[in-house]
Amino acid sequence: MEYLKKISKFLIPYKKYGYLNIFFNVLYALFSTLAMVSLMPMINVLFGETEKLYEKPVYQGIRGIKTYGQDYLNYFVTITNENEGPQITLLYMIILIISLFLLKNVFNYLALFFITFLRNGVLKDLRNSIYNKVLTLPISYYSEKKKGDIIARISGDVNEVKNSLLAVLELIIKEPLTIVFAIVTMFTISMKLTVFVFIFIPVAGFIISRIGKSLKKKSGRVQQEQGVFLSTLEETLSGLKVIKGFNAEDQFNKRFQESTNRFYNYSNTLLNRQNLASPTSEFLGIATIAALLWYGGSMVLIDKSLSGGAFITYMALAYQILTPAKAISKASYQVKAGNAAADRVLEIIETPSPLEDKLDAKVKEGFHSEIAINNISFKYQDDLVLKNFSVNVPKGKTVALVGQSGSGKSTIANLVTRFYDVNEGSITIDGEDIRDLTKKSLRSLIGLVTQDSILFNETVKNNLLIGNPNATDEEVIDALKIANAWEFVKDLPKGIETNIGDSGGKLSGGQKQRLSIARAVLKNPPIMILDEATSALDTESERLVQVALENMMKNRTSIVIAHRLSTIQNADKILVMQKGEIAEQGTHKELLAKQGIYQKLVEMQSFE
Repeated sequence: MEYLKKISKFLIPYKKYGYLNIFFNVLYALFSTLAMVSLMPMINVLFGETEKLYEKPVYQGIRGIKTYGQDYLNYFVTITNENEGPQITLLYMIILIISLFLLKNVFNYLALFFITFLRNGVLKDLRNSIYNKVLTLPISYYSEKKKGDIIARISGDVNEVKNSLLAVLELIIKEPLTIVFAIVTMFTISMKLTVFVFIFIPVAGFIISRIGKSLKKKSGRVQQEQGVFLSTLEETLSGLKVIKGFNAEDQFNKRFQESTNRFYNYSNTLLNRQNLASPTSEFLGIATIAALLWYGGSMVLIDKSLSGGAFITYMALAYQILTPAKAISKASYQVKAGNAAADRVLEIIETPSPLEDKLDAKVKEGFHSEIAINNISFKYQDDLVLKNFSVNVPKGKTVALVGQSGSGKSTIANLVTRFYDVNEGSITIDGEDIRDLTKKSLRSLIGLVTQDSILFNETVKNNLLIGNPNATDEEVIDALKIANAWEFVKDLPKGIETNIGDSGGKLSGGQKQRLSIARAVLKNPPIMILDEATSALDTESERLVQVALENMMKNRTSIVIAHRLSTIQNADKILVMQKGEIAEQGTHKELLAKQGIYQKLVEMQSFE
């Protein structure tokens, strides 16, 4: 039940539906009892056990309401019998019973009707909250988590919380009230018989609680395993070419089947434990009914302290307790399962982001002088990737970073865009530490083209509009022309309205990268970061895009991370990186004259 406190903020917008559900549940519980009590006068009429009363009773206040109700009913039956005959009296009793049962079911429907809005509203808001958190958590968070596990939490676990939420509301209101009203009525019919019933209730409660003790743990294992096989599925779909190309189908099939087998075994254990609840509670209830038949039957047949009609009504009320008792035991199991699911959901929602904006973070409107990287050191885990790294990038200049893989080039791009924060030192824009700026305003100044062309299962146009949602079709086409992508986009079946498939799967590698460049062009930011932007292009496309990039970078400040040295010969400054430090720096000609590391890199590549 602890998780209810934590998700209470999600309940508040829908509290009116909760109140309406409670109101109609109270009426449902009340009319459930009245419907059963209404059987008593019908049975008495059938067997002629109604006490004859010819004088209309007088209401004596709330304390005498039970006596008044019985006397008025006896008076009504007596007068109706005398005037209209017993068959008409029986008809009236049947109409009364049908009316009460109808009202009971109408109130039950209304209670379920209103709780639907609360349940689905909380489900919607929980999913929105998790998705928003998924977007705001730093990229480092997902290097430790499996994507499939995140998907499992936002789908299956949230749904489990929704089901559990209804179970809690039934646990608190509907079923307990039904039991309370029934027991109060049973006391009024026969206190002696009701005390006898209460001997059995603690025994039944103890047995049921023992069954449900380990459910939270078992449910957690099921949900965790669901995350594992969804991760395997996600990785399979992402890497299908590699799996097929390396004939690794059997390996992945085995891994997936091992996970689903574990899920199968965990689910069987959990469901069998849950399924034990209903028959156990029903058997215990029938055992109680059997004891009642023996003890109550003797009160009717031997000492005549209970009428036949009262005893049958009492039995009906006692049996009526069974249904809500079973529902409570089932709901208590759902609550335990919901607890495990809620823990996994809340783990994401409550995860603090180390990259949250400061409370007094500034909104930076433009870029005026320079980007300064001042003595920064950074490590992803244990080993430093960058050590005391410094460089200034004046406005309008292009600085290129070259070096072997693992030398820390792409890390610079991650730190300038604040996907990660530096461990030591600082990065400033116009003298302002980027940690003092809002992430949104910082990133609005930067256009990013990554080595992996990340595209979405959308149209060409919508992929580019991510960079500038308000751009016109003409501006989209201009950006495509600058990136040399218009030549193939214009030949697509629907032009810029053509869907490019999952991750741009309908396009070649070079075409995908040119769309990524066009997206950055459309954003039109003052700072460009090109992380291996031309690495996926063939030689012809590279030449065409390189010209476009150079034109685009003329009026912009650019940080270019390059593998192909032919793309950065015109840079204002080239930094040669080695093991997280600057080994050499200068222009292309200056570095060649030094005949050092840069010259060796150049010799390893052929220029045309």
